Amino acid sequence: MRVVICGGGVMGACTAYFLARRGINVTVVERTEIAAAASGKAGGFLALDWCAGSPLDALARRSFGLHAALRGEINGDWGYQRTTAYGGFVVPDRDARRHVPSELDWLSDGVRIAQRLGTTETTAMLHPRKFTAAMMGAAQQHGAELRHGRVTSLSRRGESTVTGVEADGGIIEADAVVVALGPWSLLAAGWMDLPPVFGRRSPSLVYDLGKDVPADALFLEYHEESGAALTVEVFPRADGSTHVTAFGDDAPLPLDPSAVTPEPDEIARLQAICERLSPLFRADKIIARQACFRPVTQDGLPLIGKVGEGAYVATGHSVWGILNAPATGEALSELTADGTARSTDLAPFDPRRLPPLDPVLLRSR
Repeated sequence: MRVVICGGGVMGACTAYFLARRGINVTVVERTEIAAAASGKAGGFLALDWCAGSPLDALARRSFGLHAALRGEINGDWGYQRTTAYGGFVVPDRDARRHVPSELDWLSDGVRIAQRLGTTETTAMLHPRKFTAAMMGAAQQHGAELRHGRVTSLSRRGESTVTGVEADGGIIEADAVVVALGPWSLLAAGWMDLPPVFGRRSPSLVYDLGKDVPADALFLEYHEESGAALTVEVFPRADGSTHVTAFGDDAPLPLDPSAVTPEPDEIARLQAICERLSPLFRADKIIARQACFRPVTQDGLPLIGKVGEGAYVATGHSVWGILNAPATGEALSELTADGTARSTDLAPFDPRRLPPLDPVLLRSR
């Protein structure tokens, strides 16, 4: 069996790994580089039970366990570490008094910790770019091929059966094609019956704080002078970098993923927020000013499954893409190779639950 995966993000890399591990012939086609978009710029926070009560719960629990298991299966260091997660809020300076555990004394006096949201049994963190690269590298060790190129359409036999993809003017033959292009999966609506996928842009800052901060994830309620209420997310990583994000918008999605850049005013706004949180968040400690588009769907659930004879999709995971990638790749590899997913029930994520996007609307964009 030959499978072509469109996209070298975390969904494509994980799907490639689980397929290649079974001895299946896999080709991943990526137009820029591995983890070039949200897979390389996300926070990397993992949670066992934060999706409880939603259709995502079983997928998240399975994937949280896989993240832990993959450390023993794959070579490489992507900074996986168990963490404690805290929730709190930031008060005005005039009301500042210290209300933080001793391990969080690197924060400013105006930060108050209200509750513990997760423990080392239920929450973890990793470096998303390094994780995605490690999964792709492991897939290649099992025989997968990585090709640089841009997929522009599917090749078919008759009107229905997919027989490969067209990339940069050539045909790559396949028995199955998986579209895992994040929000750019929208482009595939011109090739297959795919529901709409949208992009939600999030700017972020990455600081080099070394070992000055412990590996505790923070979710802090913050009120700007304008009255806007935000949740600031702070993720200190094992390599000494700390990722911070706080807000997003629905900016137009550029056609080229490499064209995604943060707006200067957004970065200035986020930097001002960071400087309220801790004196360690100094401008000279910033090592990345970035933005990414997270893929979202009409009902908030990912699209994972079959969209036609020989055609599959994996996208729309929103903020839980890094968490749910291993279980998505595992289940999709089963569905592609065996016709059914055994490890996780993919029924809630069947793309056919939503109406497909009219290709005419896509051409009008």
